[in-house]
Amino acid sequence: MLGLFSRDWAGLAIALLPAAVGAWCFTLGTGWRILGGVLWAVALALGLGAFRHLTHVARIRVRYPPPGSMVDVGGYRMHVLAGGDAGSRPTVVWMPGGHAGGYAMYRLHALAREQMRSVLVDRPGSGWSDPGPFPRTTAAEAVELLTALERAGEKGPFVLVGHSFGGLLMANAARRRPDLVAGLVLLDPTPPDAVAFGPALPALRRAPRDQTVLVLRHLFGLHPVAGKKETPASDDPAQVLAMIELRTKANCAAASILRELTPDGIIRDGWHTAVHDGELGSLPLLLVAPRDLTGGGEIFHAFDDPEESARVQHFFLTVRERFLAASSRARRVCTPEGTGHDFPDRVPDFVVRVVGSLLDQCGPPPDRGDSAGERPSSW
Repeated sequence: MLGLFSRDWAGLAIALLPAAVGAWCFTLGTGWRILGGVLWAVALALGLGAFRHLTHVARIRVRYPPPGSMVDVGGYRMHVLAGGDAGSRPTVVWMPGGHAGGYAMYRLHALAREQMRSVLVDRPGSGWSDPGPFPRTTAAEAVELLTALERAGEKGPFVLVGHSFGGLLMANAARRRPDLVAGLVLLDPTPPDAVAFGPALPALRRAPRDQTVLVLRHLFGLHPVAGKKETPASDDPAQVLAMIELRTKANCAAASILRELTPDGIIRDGWHTAVHDGELGSLPLLLVAPRDLTGGGEIFHAFDDPEESARVQHFFLTVRERFLAASSRARRVCTPEGTGHDFPDRVPDFVVRVVGSLLDQCGPPPDRGDSAGERPSSW
């Protein structure tokens, strides 16, 4: 079903169903004609909404063409945006959290490409990439990521950098193809243990359903249409990505893959998704995360029992450290004071310096000046 809904024209196809049933009702006689009329009215409303959505999609395609290359990965295309010079060091590949397009990390990419080879990749369904096959899984997307890099002409080995759910994807890719990976930087990555053994988090469990609701809203035009403020093409990466991902493929892909982040999903896919102790051998790995639980208060306020709340806090403080056991060369880096899970957006310079410090271990850096090569104080 999500595969069908990921096509922006699906709304028109769905609108034909009540229209056809309505026409059939008219053939049954006078008593059925009222129902037939109601169904035709429903079909007209759905059809107009679907046409509105298609008009919106056409406008966005013209206004925001892909800034990078569209790479075929086996019958569907992925968007790859690259810039900068690698020199003698590995190329850096960024992956945002959730199921957002790579453009969500454009600020980091813009900073990094001045110092290193930097690449953004849109997962299938996100950003400018085609939907790809369903169901979506982290394991499949790890293979697709490496295939897209290869077919885009990017040369490994790579330093893979992933935030949150994107960190789990990058760790999975490193486990599958260690020959293509020189290092791994995990920015407060999603630990599967938090899903399998953690407390019930309603927002996380509702995420697939919420994405499916957005699919239906967008499919029938129940989203903002470009207005006067959006007439000139915007250069703000957040707005560009928000406009691009109003297409139904983004919500369909997210609805599919976020099912992994439920207890049932982890039971089903965990063996292929998780990276276990020692599975990355001696791969250089940096786990970059806040030293405390800044920004996570809404999780703990859901528990009235102080002892239960304290246990939950201890659980989330310790569970992300499990990624350190994946490699014998793993190191912990604390983010600046006061930053929470969204620190890549808040302190992009810090993140780029951390990534640069790992690159310095992989080969001689190009001449960037002393300040650019300074190690972060919290190393």
